[in-house]
Amino acid sequence: MLAAMPPTPAPRPDRAEPPVRDRGDACPGALRLHSAADGNLARVRLPAGDLTVRQAAALADAAELLGDGRLSLTSRGNVELRGLPDDCGRYLADLLADAGLLPSVRHERIRNVLASPLAGLDRHTPSDVRLWARSLDALLCASDAATGLSGRFLFVLDDGRGDVAGLGGDVTLLAESGRQDPPAAGYAPGAASGWGALLRVGDDRAALRIAADDVPRAALTAAEVFLTAAGERGGGAWRIRELPAARPLTAQEVQRALRAAGIAAEHVEHVEHVEHVEHPDAHAPGAAAHYADATAPGPVEGPDGRRALAVLAPLGRLTAAQWRLLTGIAAEDGGGELRLTPWRGIVVPGLAAAPADRRLRELAAAGLITDPASPWRRVTACTGLPGCAKSRTDVRSDAAGALAAGGTVPADGSGAPVGLPVHWSGCERRCGHPHGAWVDVLATPDGYRTASVPPKSLARPPVSRETAGPGTVSRETPRPGVVSRETPSASAAPPAAPLPSTPQPTTPRPQ
Repeated sequence: MLAAMPPTPAPRPDRAEPPVRDRGDACPGALRLHSAADGNLARVRLPAGDLTVRQAAALADAAELLGDGRLSLTSRGNVELRGLPDDCGRYLADLLADAGLLPSVRHERIRNVLASPLAGLDRHTPSDVRLWARSLDALLCASDAATGLSGRFLFVLDDGRGDVAGLGGDVTLLAESGRQDPPAAGYAPGAASGWGALLRVGDDRAALRIAADDVPRAALTAAEVFLTAAGERGGGAWRIRELPAARPLTAQEVQRALRAAGIAAEHVEHVEHVEHVEHPDAHAPGAAAHYADATAPGPVEGPDGRRALAVLAPLGRLTAAQWRLLTGIAAEDGGGELRLTPWRGIVVPGLAAAPADRRLRELAAAGLITDPASPWRRVTACTGLPGCAKSRTDVRSDAAGALAAGGTVPADGSGAPVGLPVHWSGCERRCGHPHGAWVDVLATPDGYRTASVPPKSLARPPVSRETAGPGTVSRETPRPGVVSRETPSASAAPPAAPLPSTPQPTTPRPQ
C-alpha cells in the first residue's frame, strides 16, 4: 500500500538573495480582473475544486453572457473566464455572489486550497481532506491576518495516495489515514477516519503530526506564522520558498506557534515519500488498499456500488455546452456536485452503474477526454496567442495539430521521453507547467525547442543560457505555420537555423 509521507521538496532555487517584491501582488481574481490580449480575465477560486450544480450553472452563465463562451481550468483546480468586457465587474461579482462563490470579498484571491479530488469517492480513502478543506476555507474567510497572503500562496491537502502532495504547496497536509489499512467494509461515503495529518511548510524536510480536529486551524496558523516571518525578514516574499535562504521558515518555528495557540504538534524528522506501487494481488481479500489513479479519466468505483465519472478538458478548456452537460449529469444522475482537479479535469460523483456507462459515452461524444490511453491526457498548454500578448505563437493550435498528426511534441522533437506530461509554452514563463518530470515544448524566436525536464529541477530552468542542464534532452524544432483552431493540421514552416542560445526563463507563474 501507499506508505504516505510528505514528498521530499524540490531544491531551493540557487540564489544569493531572495526576490525583492517592489509592487503589490497582481494575481487576478474574480473581482480584480486581468487585462489580456483577448479581453479581461477573471480567476474564480474554488477551494478543493468543489462546486454545487447551482454554482456550476452560474459559471456557465458568466462565460456565455459576459465572456467568450468557454471556461478554462487551472492547475490549482480553479476556473478562469476570458474575453470579459471592461464594464462587467459589478455584474460578474453579483452573479458569483448570488451563487455563493464569493463568501468574502476581502479574501477571494487567497482561497487557494487544493485537495485530493477522489477523497471519499473510492472505498479506501475517507473524506478527511475534503472536510478539512471546507473548515480551512471558513477559517481563512474569517481571518483578518489572512488578507495579507498573496494570491499565489497555496494550501495542499493530500488524502494519503500522494496525488497532490508534490504540487508545490506552501502548507502541505498529508492525511495519516493513507498510511493505515482501511476497515474491511471500506469507508462510508462522506465519512471521516479520525486520523490526523502530517503538516509540512515550504521546503523543510521535517513535518508536524497534528490531530484530526486541529488540522484546519494548524494550517491557518502556519500561514500566519509565514506572514510574520515575511514581515520580519524583508523582501516582500509572497510564498514560503521566497524567504531568505539563510532564514527559511521551519517546522520547529511553526511548532512553537502552534503550541502557543494550544495545538499539539509532534515534530517528525526527515521523512521520504514512497510512491504507491500496485501489488499483483491488490484486489484480493485482505490485500493492501488499491488507490484509484486520480489523474486518469474514466469511471471510479466507489462505496455502495456508486461511481464517479472523471473526465479531462482538452488543453484545459471547455465550451459552455460541455460544461452544462457535466452540470446536467451531476444534477440528474449524480450527487448534485462537481469537483475540479489540478490536472484540468472534472469529477462527477454519485452515479449508479447503469447511467454512469451511458453518461460517459455522452461525455466522450461531446469531445471530453474519457479514455486513460488518450494522448490528449498528458498534453497541456499555456494560453498562447491570441489570448496572451507575451506569447510568440498560438501554442494551443500547434499542440492540437501535433496531436492530430499522432504526436504530442513538434515533429522534430521525437527524442523526448515517452509517457511524461508535455507542456507547450509560448514564452519562457511557462505558465501552468506540470510538476515533477515533464517535457518542455517552448516557442522561441526561431521555432520550438523540446527539452525533457528531470524531477526536482524547477529551481534550475530546463534551458540555460550556456547549455542544457544535466539530464536534459533538447531539440530545436521549427515553429509550425499558422494553424486554425477549428481544423488543426501538422503543417510546418521550413526548418529554421539552429538556435545559438535561448534566454534564461523567468520563474513560471501558477495558474
